[in-house]
Amino acid sequence: MDPLTQGLLGGAAAYVACGRRLGPRALLIGAAGGVLPDADVFIRSATDPLLAVEMHRQFTHALAFIPVGGFIAALPWIVRKKNRADWMAIAGAAIVGYATHGPLDACTTYGTQLLWPFSHARVAWDTISVIDPIFTLVLLFGIIAAAIRRSSRPATIALSLCLVYLLVGGVQRERASRVQDQLAATRGHSISRGKVFPTIGNNLVWRSLYRSGDMLYVDRIRVPWFGAPRYSPGTSVRSVGEDDLAPDERSVPRVVKDFRRFQWFSDGWLARDADDPSVIGDVRYSMRTDAFDAIWGIRFHPRRAIPTEWVSRSRDRTISLRDVWDEVSGRDPAYRAIGTTPTIPAAVP
Repeated sequence: MDPLTQGLLGGAAAYVACGRRLGPRALLIGAAGGVLPDADVFIRSATDPLLAVEMHRQFTHALAFIPVGGFIAALPWIVRKKNRADWMAIAGAAIVGYATHGPLDACTTYGTQLLWPFSHARVAWDTISVIDPIFTLVLLFGIIAAAIRRSSRPATIALSLCLVYLLVGGVQRERASRVQDQLAATRGHSISRGKVFPTIGNNLVWRSLYRSGDMLYVDRIRVPWFGAPRYSPGTSVRSVGEDDLAPDERSVPRVVKDFRRFQWFSDGWLARDADDPSVIGDVRYSMRTDAFDAIWGIRFHPRRAIPTEWVSRSRDRTISLRDVWDEVSGRDPAYRAIGTTPTIPAAVP
C-alpha cells in the first residue's frame, strides 16, 4: 500500500507493543520500520528493465527478512549513545513495525513474495486496494489520539478496526466472486480461472476478470454491504501466451525469458493493449473499462541489444473522484442487475 498507510500501521503496532517502555518514540521507530521495505524500489538496472518489478516486494517484504530489516530500521536510534540502554525495546519496536509491511501488501492485488527465499510465489489476497482512505484515516486518528492521551488504547482500537476492515474485504471478495460465477453463467461461459480485485478507495466495487477458452472477460461488480449486487459490463480480450510471440521474438532467448518473467509477475493475466498491440499488458490493471488500456506492460525489440522495453503509463492515469463516488454510491447508470446480458464489446484480435 501507499507509504503513509504503511508508516501509520507500523507506528501504531509498535506503540501498542513497545509504547510503555519507549513512549511516543515507539511511533516514529515503528513508522520507520513500516516504510523501510519499500526501499527496494531503488533496485534498478539500465540493462534489465524488468529487474525493478521483479525485485519490488521481494526479499525486503519477506517474512524471513523481518528481523534483519527491523534491526536495520532501528540503527539510527541504536547508534545514539543516549538510546543504548533501550536498544532492545527500540529494536523490538522497529521489528514490529517492519513486520506489518509485507502482510499488508499481500492483502492487495500486486503480489508479495512473503515466503521468499523458500518460494517465489506472489501472494495476493485481494482484500484491499493499494489506496483506501477509510483504512488510512482510522490509523491516523488512532495514532493522533494515542499520542495526545499517551495511551496505547486508541492505537489498539484502530488496529482492531483495521483488522475487521480487512476481514470484511475478504467477505466482499468472496461475494464478488460468486457474482462473477453468476455473470459468466448467464453468458454461457465456463470459467477456467477467475479473480476479483478491489478498486481504488473502497471494498464495494470490484474489477472482475475471468478466462473462458482463450478469452479474458473484464467487468465491474458492485456488492453493497446490504442489498443486491449489480454489475457494469466491460470488455473481452484475447489472452496472450508464449506461443503468441512473433517468430523473430521467439528466436531471441532473452525475449522468451523476459516474457516468462512478466507472465510470472502478472500472474498470467496477459493481453495486447487495445490501442497499441505491440504492448503486452497486465490485464489486472487498466486505465479503462470499455477496452483494455494497459497501465503497464512490455514491448519487444528483438534486434536491439536490450530487446525488452518496460512500458508504464502510471503517471498518465487519472481518477475521477466523481466517477468513483457514482460507482460506490450506486448512482452509476451503467450498473444493472445480474441476468441482464448485454453484448460484450468485441475482443482485441
